[in-house]
Amino acid sequence: MSSAKLQTESLYEGAVVRLLMSAPPGNVLDIEMIDALRAALARAENDPGVKAIILEGQGAHFSFGASVPEHRPGEIDRALPRFHDLFRDLLDVGHPLIAVVRGQCLGGGLELAIACNWIFAAPDAKLGLPEIKLAVFPPIGTLLLPMRVPRPVAEMMCLTGRILAVPEAQSHHLVDFVAADPGAAALAWIQENLLAQSAAALHYATRAVRTLPRDELYRGLEELERMYLRQLMHTEDAREGIAAFLEKRPPQWKNR
Repeated sequence: MSSAKLQTESLYEGAVVRLLMSAPPGNVLDIEMIDALRAALARAENDPGVKAIILEGQGAHFSFGASVPEHRPGEIDRALPRFHDLFRDLLDVGHPLIAVVRGQCLGGGLELAIACNWIFAAPDAKLGLPEIKLAVFPPIGTLLLPMRVPRPVAEMMCLTGRILAVPEAQSHHLVDFVAADPGAAALAWIQENLLAQSAAALHYATRAVRTLPRDELYRGLEELERMYLRQLMHTEDAREGIAAFLEKRPPQWKNR
């Protein structure tokens, strides 16, 4: 089943589900895309024969991240909790998750990728959390990124917005595999390593290895969401950062 922004493909007689975000060029994670991803994950979770789920972006880029227009006052209180519910689903799903990354994988797009078990990337991919340049921060990124990369690297990415090219990202274990065709490489890896396994065993093993990340996400996310919505989004600079981005002009910070 597919939606306007998400194509769902069943491979290997249903053992692999491929979720293709289909809103190029940026495959932005707006509410419509989020709802489509959550529905597809729920369907896959209820299928006992699934052994892996692939998340991929159509076109040249994986995802530019969350919808900036949905971060405006009056929109963000509705959009951010929906966005965070997607990650609760991702950490709860009992199937191995693989992100196939081409081009830009930024902000919420990188958060989506690091919520997966493995990241397959093209050699020219770019990965980063540039939210600080809009005077906001990535709640999911601050929680999950230090579980994948050394804490100083995670803090550098969150606090400076630095974008990593694949060689550096791989050196920090942010990217697991690099291939000219990461989609084909992911399928070959799944065929070699997962298809022979019991789907039931993979289900419980996946939930087991993700117990600590899931618990940490659940503990921290409520506090960070409250900080984001009730404190950060009431600062002048956060409102200015969003407005400046949408108006395509340099921001004028007031530092308050």
